[in-house]
Amino acid sequence: MKLYKKILLILVLIIIYTYVCNISMLPNSIILMQGETLNLNTIFGLNVTSSETMQASSNLNNSIVEDTGTMDLSLDLFNLFSVKDVTVNVIPKTTVIPMGKAIGMKLYTEGVLVVGMSEIQGQKPYEGSGIETGDMIVEINNEPINSTDELIECVNRSNGESLEIKYISNEEEKTTSIAPAKDSDNEYKLGLWVRDAAAGVGTLTFYEPSTGNFAALGHGINDVDTYDLIQIANGELVTTNILDIVKGEDGSPGEIRGSIENGTTLGKVSKNTALGIYGNITDVSRLNISTAKEMEVANRSEITTGKAEIMCELENGKIQNYEIEIQKIFIDNNENNKSMLIKVTDEELIEKTGGIIQGMSGAPIIQNGKFIGAVTHVLVNDSKTGYAVFADMMIKQMREVSE
Repeated sequence: MKLYKKILLILVLIIIYTYVCNISMLPNSIILMQGETLNLNTIFGLNVTSSETMQASSNLNNSIVEDTGTMDLSLDLFNLFSVKDVTVNVIPKTTVIPMGKAIGMKLYTEGVLVVGMSEIQGQKPYEGSGIETGDMIVEINNEPINSTDELIECVNRSNGESLEIKYISNEEEKTTSIAPAKDSDNEYKLGLWVRDAAAGVGTLTFYEPSTGNFAALGHGINDVDTYDLIQIANGELVTTNILDIVKGEDGSPGEIRGSIENGTTLGKVSKNTALGIYGNITDVSRLNISTAKEMEVANRSEITTGKAEIMCELENGKIQNYEIEIQKIFIDNNENNKSMLIKVTDEELIEKTGGIIQGMSGAPIIQNGKFIGAVTHVLVNDSKTGYAVFADMMIKQMREVSE
């Protein structure tokens, strides 16, 4: 009998643990696009209700949301009591102009990024400071640091005296101190390799005429040394000159090689996110935007497997549409930019690039006259196959950035 009680107790604890985990993993707030289905991954007994009515009949989960604005919802357990509140912001449907244009980006960091460490005349000034590769130095002796030049100047003024350094590590602000060491050129150093800017070439995904905002890449720009997403203060969208196309093949991704040295500024970058680069276009005239190509942004429920098209620029000034096939749709994905599995089927594109290559990230995808997403990745072992992000995820991310 005691054994049965123990088994029963264990089962009850497992059930409680399952419910606690499910509830804690659900977001406190979400963004939906008008016409999208509210889909909170709840388990049996958890109902999504209006916080005003709290009635079982008002369960809103798996229902299509048409009214824009803010909804305050409540997760209620077996219609007995509320266990969590959820705020839903419903944004209106919008129209965009898919671009497919090769562009460059210059990103400037918040502070300076630590990308490495080295000894100074056999000394390690940074040792024991707590600073690690990937951290961001933002202040020295209460003086803001926005560039490598400012850091160098501040360290040289120290004459070897200990400096109070404020830095950000894993999104947490910390303070430490380092006494600089003198190198062979009689200059003071911290022994830290730092960087204050990054640059890249990719594809401009779309322009939204109603706001002047843009989206590009479909993924973020990571630091080449730390592999972390670069936290930026600001940036520039610039023109690029395509120099060469390196054809991809299975096991060896190709790339679009471009130069941004003499690039003209097209807009301002406001955010570098895991779902792309976002900002505002300041020089619309240089993009030769045609309002005739303006189209509605599709909800993910409207996307189907089968034929679609991507837009990309492989020759300067020449943007073309190429056929692809959408092989899988991960309809419930809200976590990353691998929303669809796609395959290049256009023989002309395969001949030019071998399939999906670096620099095509952000290439807009069109299906049934609607913008449905953007190319994000290529599979290393299959150059014709890759991933794409849903259009609605990019719009939601853009709204978060611009608010």
